[in-house]
Formats: sequence, structure tokens, C-alpha cells
Amino acid sequence: MDATDTTDLTAEDAKLIVLARSAAARVTGSGAAVRDDIGRTYLAGAVAVGPLRLSAVQAAVAQAFGSGVTRLEAVAVVGGEAVDPDLLAAVGGPVVVRG
Repeated sequence: MDATDTTDLTAEDAKLIVLARSAAARVTGSGAAVRDDIGRTYLAGAVAVGPLRLSAVQAAVAQAFGSGVTRLEAVAVVGGEAVDPDLLAAVGGPVVVRG
């Protein structure tokens, strides 16, 4: 699912967009939020520290899986960042929402 109008989204997906926007507002660039299979959310902005480069989605996924998550239900992305389909397949094939 790709959407820019949050009125067409479920309440849970609209919340993800708000969280992704808040993550993007803290950094210069993209923001992402992910929701796991029991409803917990994790958010992150893109990371660039020396040689380390993580997209916002990669950073949010790392945060979620570092907390013990094994499957994601949805990913929200703002800022025009491309989402790696191989990464999505590896984390359970979540729905992607763009805002």
C-alpha cells in the first residue's frame, strides 16, 4: 500500500505516518516507523555517522529486532526513501505506507 492521504488509512497506519514524520523532523532526511505483530511501534531517522550509513527503515527495523521482535506488520516511510524489498521479505513482508 502506498498512500500520501492519511484519510484512506486505518487508524494504526495513520499513527505510523505521524511517528515517521516525527522521526524525520528530528533529522535531516527520511523517517520511518514500524509496527510489530503485537502492535508495538519503533521509529528512527536515517543514520550517517562516519562510515556507518543506515536508512531510516533499516534503523527502525534494527531497533525493533534489537528489542526481540520477530515479525513486522507495517512500515511507514516519509522523505522519499526507497525501501529494500529484500529487507521487507526478511522481516515478514509488512505493508508499506508512505506519507
